[in-house]
Amino acid sequence: MICGVDEAGKGSVLGPMVVAAVGAPSEEVFSNLPVRDSKLLTPKDRERLFTLISERCGVATVIIPAEEIDEHRKTMTMNQCVARAHAAVIRRIHPDIAYVDACDVNPTRYAWMVQEHLDTGCEIVSKHHADQTFKVVSAASIVAKVVRDQEIRSLAAIYGEIGSGYPSDPVTIAYLSAYIGKHHHPPACARKSWKTVGNLMAAFEQRKLI
Repeated sequence: MICGVDEAGKGSVLGPMVVAAVGAPSEEVFSNLPVRDSKLLTPKDRERLFTLISERCGVATVIIPAEEIDEHRKTMTMNQCVARAHAAVIRRIHPDIAYVDACDVNPTRYAWMVQEHLDTGCEIVSKHHADQTFKVVSAASIVAKVVRDQEIRSLAAIYGEIGSGYPSDPVTIAYLSAYIGKHHHPPACARKSWKTVGNLMAAFEQRKLI
């Protein structure tokens, strides 16, 4: 058994990070599926492939909400948080080999970070851009992205138009700025430990002094 592991929403300022693992006997399972890095697929294609992957493979996901990420960051780096979540989904698949998309600049070091949270003999293969190299990781990236998109839609139903949740999205920043301006604090779905939130709060406090 092999598995691929990837995450979606690591750098998002709004909403959760979703980590997914996809398990299969071999990558032959994907021989007739056009799996690739989820960012290179349309939402419609991701949804279709998500269904096919779920039918053919073992799938495990972990959803880490914003407030939990903030709590983790009091005692660990974001990479350590991701490594712990990677290990959590690997444990649910029970593979012999797990291919992971390395979050650390040093892939070998990242493999050790994941391994220290495992009590099995699973081999960790850690690579940069693994979602472009291994089909099983591409499949995991699709699952993580689809599940995170579902989570963002659920948040939008509560909070209104929040955009993608990423700091690079003008819609997200406009939403955050407006919310802080109205409520004097960030929404519950925001990662308060992010510099983006800190900068917007500082700008709001500065405006109050003028």
